[in-house]
Parts: sequence; structure tokens; C-alpha cells
Amino acid sequence: MTQLKDLLYKVSIEAVKGSTDIAVRNIDFDSRKVEADDVFVAIRGTVSNGHDFIEKAINQGATAVVCDTFPDVIVNGITYVQVKDTNKALAFLAANFYGNPSQSLKLTGITGTNGKTTIASLLYQLFKKAGYKTGLISTVKILVGDIEYKATHTTPDSLTINKHLREMVDAGVDFCFMEVSSHGIHQKRTEGLQFAGGVFTNLSHDHLDYHETFAEYRDVKKSFFDHLPRHAFALTNLDDKNGLVMLQNTIAKKLTYALKSYADYRAQILENQLSGLLLKINEQEVWVRLIGTFNAYNLLAIYGTAVNLGLEELEVLRLLSEVESVSGRFQFIVSEGKITAIVDYAHTPDALENVLKTINDIRTKNEQLITVVGCGGDRDKTKRPIMADIASNMSDKVILTSDNPRSEDPQDIISDMEKGVQPQNYKKTVAVVDRKQAIKMACQLAGPKDIILIAGKGHETYQEIKGVRYDFDDMATVKELLDQLNK
Repeated sequence: MTQLKDLLYKVSIEAVKGSTDIAVRNIDFDSRKVEADDVFVAIRGTVSNGHDFIEKAINQGATAVVCDTFPDVIVNGITYVQVKDTNKALAFLAANFYGNPSQSLKLTGITGTNGKTTIASLLYQLFKKAGYKTGLISTVKILVGDIEYKATHTTPDSLTINKHLREMVDAGVDFCFMEVSSHGIHQKRTEGLQFAGGVFTNLSHDHLDYHETFAEYRDVKKSFFDHLPRHAFALTNLDDKNGLVMLQNTIAKKLTYALKSYADYRAQILENQLSGLLLKINEQEVWVRLIGTFNAYNLLAIYGTAVNLGLEELEVLRLLSEVESVSGRFQFIVSEGKITAIVDYAHTPDALENVLKTINDIRTKNEQLITVVGCGGDRDKTKRPIMADIASNMSDKVILTSDNPRSEDPQDIISDMEKGVQPQNYKKTVAVVDRKQAIKMACQLAGPKDIILIAGKGHETYQEIKGVRYDFDDMATVKELLDQLNK
């Protein structure tokens, strides 16, 4: 049991009712999980307000409550701690509860619209190959050494982050690589963590359903770098127009990477094939198994990060040649019928354009490029017509379909997308609501040497429809359908 007064270290307290000199068993922000002697932190969420559940938490045994407004009824024997921001307070409480584990390993945060998962996952691979015990907190999964946990958010809640970081420290992990989302930054989930470095990938149209303006989205990302400590490094993509914005107020060591600009870490693409990339990084050539310009940026960010974390430059290049692509990120197969199927997580206009540009740069134009793409429900609607426009401009045939419609009618989502298709592209665009049927149509339309891109879901193994998750895996589905065609 931990003393409440010890957990409150660094928490900005406005008022206290009761004693902080009490023993605490656990911290909860979900009233359903509260047990005897727990601290309940009342969070104002997008769906519900934790302050409405203070009474329930006390009835279930909570002996202390952290809130931003005292409740109308104050119960004798219960300690109430009023703070300005309960999200921020939760982050410090969690870090203190688990013994501030981020201070005992080197934690690097990767933020930006696209590339976070690839960079974090490949850094995990690279440092593991270099012989270090390594951790990963990503959209796809959480890895404590070789132990895998399922991920539910790009950036988990503060308690989950610190719990896994504590497991990592106890397991002797040296380095951890973590995706840092704009939601996670805005909701203060990364407060109280000590970062050894931060990486900015790029910024494009996304999450405007949550952030009201692009400027707010950008500034939230920037705030992550504003809070990096002096001993950390801040590595930014100089070719992105917002790259230098990220470094404006940071006191961390400022570093840059680029393909088009003069930067600390520079790369040139010498060859770009379906089998890989030949890159020149800071005057040294290296062959890698990943493809596309967007992956050249990712690999450059990985190179800069690894060097700043203490690895030798030539060793990093050797390890880059060994890393393999991440599940659902430009993952491809070639069927017996010589049809190439590519599955990619591209779910933003910028990511979709990058993937399609990569394919068009590599192909001979003697084959068809057939794109299957949808947009998620209950998310930013403004990107829907833009994505359909990009797909229909850069593909020979396009099948608009469902992604994760969630609570929305999938036909309504497709109708929003269709508004972006220009008249000259009408004839090559078709809508098929059922995602499996859409992929089946693409397989039937494809001939030898043709390319099918299935975009939007990548590594996800489910479809969410009307609040229910159904098993669905793009790669498994296209493999099955192509195998059936070859029989």
C-alpha cells in the first residue's frame, strides 16, 4: 500500500478536504473497477463525466477522490483532492504509483499523422537485433521484451502506460519506443513521463473530428516537443512545412532529417523497386526491404533516432538492411496467377496518396492498378471526398466500400466519398458496400501482373458495424479469394 501524500508529488493541488496521510491500494478512473482503499480520479471524457460517478466509487470502497470540482455532498472519512486538470493529475499519480519507470529506461516518443507505427515498430526490431532488451507501445501491440499485450489505443491511458513501463524496467528493458497520438497529448496521457527523445514525422489532414482546426491539431503535436527536457533530442522532418514549427520552443537538442533539404540526416533514393529500396544515407549506401518514398523518410527517422540513442552509424545501417515491414503497412503478396495484392493502413488523404504514388512510381503502366478503399464512420467527414478523389485520379479502377462504419450507415459514408469523384473518373469508380464483396470484385477484375491495393484497415483484424466487432482481415481475405480464383 502506498501513501496518498506520496502519490500526489508534482500534482497541482487547489484544495484538499480530509487527510492525505492515508494508505492507497490502487488508482482508478473507471468507477466500475473501484475496490476498497482505492483512489478514484474523476475524468471529464468525451462520452461521460467521471464526476457523475463519485458517489458510486465511494460506495464501492474508494477512500479518496481526485476531482476538479468538489461534489455537493461531502462524505465524512473520505479525502477529496481538488485539482485544475484531472487528466494531468492522473498522469502524475500513475507515474508516482509505479515508481516513475520512464526515468529508468530510455523512452522515445514518435508523433505525426503518418509513419508512427512503422517507425516505433522498426526501432523495436532494430534495437532488439542490436542485442538490447526493448519495449514497444504502439497502435498494433504493446511489447514488453517478447511478451505481447493487445493495444486498444494508439497512446494508452496513463495508468496502462506506466504499468507496462514498470514491467519493462523490472524485466531489464533498456529502450522503449512509443507512438504518441494527438489525442494522447491533448488528454495529458504523456504527462509525468521522462522522454529521452521525440520524433516528428509529418502533419496532414486527420482527426479534425476531435481537434476543431488544423492549427489546434498542429499545436497539440508541438506541445509534446515543448515539454521535452534539455537532455533529450527533438528530431523533425525538415521537408514537412510544419517540421520546424515543432522545434520553435523546445529546449531539447534540435535535429533534422530530410530527402529534399539540407539536414543533419539526409537520404537519397537510388533505386525504388517492389523488392526494396537502395538508399544513400549520409553518404553511405544501404539496401532495405521496405519500399516507397514515405518509407525512405521513416527509415531516415529511425537512423537519426538510433544514432542519438548511442548506436554506431555503420551498425545502424547494417541493422536497417535486416528489418522487415510492419503488419498492414505496405504488406504484399503475389498470387499464383501473378496478381500482386497490397494491404496498407492508409486511412488519411496524405497516406493514401503516398501509397498510390509509390505503386505508380514502381509499376510499368502496362498493368492495371485497382484500389479498394473506404472511410471510417463517426470520424472526420471532410476527408471522405478527398480520399475518393485521390484514389480515382491515381488508379485505373476504384471500388469504394466500407471501412469501419461504426454507428453510421456505410452507404452514407460511401455517398460522402462519391462527392469527390470528378466527372472524368465516374466510369472507373464503383461502390460495393460489403468489404469482402468489394475485395472479391477487385480480384475478379484483376489479370496477370495487375496490382490490387486494399487501403484503410491494414493490421486490423475486425470490422466495427453498429457497435459490434466482426472478424475481418484484409490480407487473409484477399489471399483466400485469390487462391479460389487459381483453383
